[in-house]
Amino acid sequence: MNDTGLRPSPITPTVDFSAEGIQHGFLRQPYSRDDSAWGSVMIPITVIKNGEGPTALLTGGNHGDEYEGPIALFDLARTLQADDVSGRVIIVPAMNYPAFLAGTRTSPIDRGNLNRSFPGRPDGNVTQKIADYFQRELLPLADIVLDFHSGGKTLDFLPFCAAHILSDKAQEARSFELVEAFSAPYSMKMLEIDAVGMYDTAAEAMGKIFITTELGGGGTATAKSAGIAKRGVRNILSKAGIVKGALDVAQTQWLDMPDGDCFCFAEDAGLIEPLADLGDTVSRGQAVALIHPVGRTGQAPIEISAKMDGVLCARHFPGLVKAGDCVAVLAITV
Repeated sequence: MNDTGLRPSPITPTVDFSAEGIQHGFLRQPYSRDDSAWGSVMIPITVIKNGEGPTALLTGGNHGDEYEGPIALFDLARTLQADDVSGRVIIVPAMNYPAFLAGTRTSPIDRGNLNRSFPGRPDGNVTQKIADYFQRELLPLADIVLDFHSGGKTLDFLPFCAAHILSDKAQEARSFELVEAFSAPYSMKMLEIDAVGMYDTAAEAMGKIFITTELGGGGTATAKSAGIAKRGVRNILSKAGIVKGALDVAQTQWLDMPDGDCFCFAEDAGLIEPLADLGDTVSRGQAVALIHPVGRTGQAPIEISAKMDGVLCARHFPGLVKAGDCVAVLAITV
């Protein structure tokens, strides 16, 4: 697929998206560098197709320091059988593969944040070329897109599955049906503070059913968060009618991020002292954290206060903060 005026993508798949059965291969992107003049970035991909039916595009590693998605999707690629599929499942466990191998949010090659690089460019840097391939080649194949996220090294979240409020209410309703089917402990009507260039935005603009997650953080995964991801992805495939089997349903608490008052930002650098933990109920005006100046002793800490009543659903993870860092995120129960 190629839009008028754009050169073809330099990325070559080693799989045939129309072929029946199970294929494990790569998205091969040429990348000439000091240690490999004719080298390539090799992004693992699995395609499982069996007859007619919808297509699910399942992705993780959009940010390289978020691990629940890769755990669930490498496992799914290994265990899902073609006979259990009606339609097609495309699995990319680590979209930004260079970032995933480096354990960093952004690419070590070009510092590109894949989730702020859409629609990408076929003649751009490595990250832009990956975005362009997903924009022009993979997203058009999909009916349903599930993109796994967590907090990475800098944030920690309540484990939730999420979708966005959309102008197309039928598309929105279908998205929230799948959020509920995922059966994370929490389900979120999510607000983005910076949606420009996002994979989410690209998929939703095409009319795709798009859901995402935030399943923890701190630059690691836990047995609980990985288990939520593994159960959730199979629930999505079952709910969509792509994979046989009943849903493994668990109770979920719905949350909503209604506006920008959900976010608390640091205006000063220092040592952060949390005053509320994830899942705690806080009131408007209540201090959720203190930032202690560290340049000298004897200085009073700065209070970070909630701008709304709600539940603490995300927090800054490292012990030191910089001016501009997101310190806390609140949501209201639905």
